[in-house]
Amino acid sequence: MPFTLPALPYEKNALEPHIDAATMEIHHGKHHKAYVDNANKALEGTKFADMDPITVIKSLADLPDDKRGPVRNNAGGHVNHSMFWQIMAAPGNGGGGEPTGPLAAAINASFGSFAAFKEKFQDAGAKRFGSGWAWLCVMPGGKVEICSTPNQDNPLMGKAIAGCDGTPILGLDVWEHAYYLKYQNKRPDYMAAWWNVVNWAKVSENFSNAGGK
Repeated sequence: MPFTLPALPYEKNALEPHIDAATMEIHHGKHHKAYVDNANKALEGTKFADMDPITVIKSLADLPDDKRGPVRNNAGGHVNHSMFWQIMAAPGNGGGGEPTGPLAAAINASFGSFAAFKEKFQDAGAKRFGSGWAWLCVMPGGKVEICSTPNQDNPLMGKAIAGCDGTPILGLDVWEHAYYLKYQNKRPDYMAAWWNVVNWAKVSENFSNAGGK
């Protein structure tokens, strides 16, 4: 089946004041929709057209040369944004606070504290030149690590393509379209505000599903 644009799990204004409704309207309704439409166009007529998007981005090496670039960018954008919407929630109503349970323990084990994790994660996003993402990934054995990828690359594409690997459980979009209407060129301000809408319950679910310990 062709890829489809997922509905947001909340209203477009639900993440205000940290992420504004106008940004959500454009980001979801235009940017993400374009990734879906372009991925479907690139995959049309291939055996990959009937695969789920995560399988597709894990199979980039098997794609014909003329399809690989468009699929990498657009199926990658679809996968990345589909996670992004899910790991956010309205501030004070599922969004914000700190992780608990096994995820909190894993973060403390890898980074020493939640505050140290936040600092390192924001640093990964701030130092991503141009467009890209910052990620928290579960590695084999259950340890969590931070990495960053360019453009719409995803760690699931593998280290040879994305520059890092692991199973992403938290991702922050640092493309300008994610924040420019409200924050202009102040990416650090956007990243600092974003913690107020992180849905740690969903991230913890992702952690468990990825084999985190």
